[in-house]
Amino acid sequence: MSPRHRLVALLVVVLWGLNFLAIRYGLDYFPPLFLGALRFLVLALPVVLFLRPPKGPAKWLVLYGVGSGTFQFGLLFTAMHIGMPTGLASLVLQSSAPFTVLLGAILLHEKLAVRQVTGIAIALAGMGLIIADRADAASGVGVLGVILTLMGGLSWAFGNIGQRLAAPSEPFRFTLWMSVIPPLPLLALSAVIEGPTTGWRALVHSLDGNAGRMALLGVAYIAILSTIVGYGLWGALMARYPASTVAPATLLVPVVGIAASALVLGERPSALALAGAATVIAGCLLGVLRSPALPARDERDGGGRELDVTAADDLGERGAQAGAALGGKG
Repeated sequence: MSPRHRLVALLVVVLWGLNFLAIRYGLDYFPPLFLGALRFLVLALPVVLFLRPPKGPAKWLVLYGVGSGTFQFGLLFTAMHIGMPTGLASLVLQSSAPFTVLLGAILLHEKLAVRQVTGIAIALAGMGLIIADRADAASGVGVLGVILTLMGGLSWAFGNIGQRLAAPSEPFRFTLWMSVIPPLPLLALSAVIEGPTTGWRALVHSLDGNAGRMALLGVAYIAILSTIVGYGLWGALMARYPASTVAPATLLVPVVGIAASALVLGERPSALALAGAATVIAGCLLGVLRSPALPARDERDGGGRELDVTAADDLGERGAQAGAALGGKG
């Protein structure tokens, strides 16, 4: 990548890493499932009104929306709500990378390279270190938070499979239309679990105090800066360079998330947790880098759409989406 485009990639990494702080401010005021619904409603309304739907079967869009939207964010936000540290959440959610590789092998019959299997094993070992660290908590909440976040990563992986099967010719439009899927199921779950009026009452009174205003700013950040700006810039990079060139940058997202959480929220990960974080990142990096012998991904078919070459490229293509919260990613 050129120096200018490296800076663009770094900007996206920072936007996505800080996204977890925005989630934390939102969770300090709104119940988690309602916050997830609100996060998608902000995008869904203008998307339905002003953007034509993407081409292709709707079932893959639904799978993408349910996996990467409804369950990923519902589980991630719930995990953070019950005590999962913000920085560690940004790291554990990267489990979607090895999960995607495994699901690709199981469901799509993709072949796994020895390097990918080794990377998955290393990443899982790192997750084990983090679980062991959280098991030192006074209650089971620490481990439960990790488990819910891992389930969020698995849900994200199922969403990635939906996106892969859809093979959208306009990935950014496809991602924006995904936001139409999660609001109704998340609102229904919120009504049953959190109470039918709890979230709406919080929204009505959100301008009355500083905590509510910060929560609204957090929702705006997640929807506008993290999703629209972040995905827009990331899509431009993905269109210009092979995915294997761009993808490793997403592994810096949890680094930014952990550092920002330490500086702003005062979170101090233990040495064991940091060792687990480094191990997970090393495993994911090994899994997404491909050998030089494989063909470059910037080869195109006759219609001008990028060819999918390897499962590793699929990981790169999805990068750190929603998340999260891309949230993916929140």
